[in-house]
Amino acid sequence: MKDAAIRIRVERELREAFAEACQSENRQASDVLREFMRTFADQHQDGRQASLFATPPLKQGRRRNNA
Repeated sequence: MKDAAIRIRVERELREAFAEACQSENRQASDVLREFMRTFADQHQDGRQASLFATPPLKQGRRRNNA
């Protein structure tokens, strides 16, 4: 049962890119957002850090000796 609504502001370009991605996968935007919210909430509830926003570790470059 759906009984709550969320309204958010996003950049127009982000909204358009999201809508195009949903359309290309033949999915409703609301379904994609619900899936994201469930995944995020489940990860938080389980005490795990959400990996949805994880950034890859920085690569170690070669060091030069300035001698």
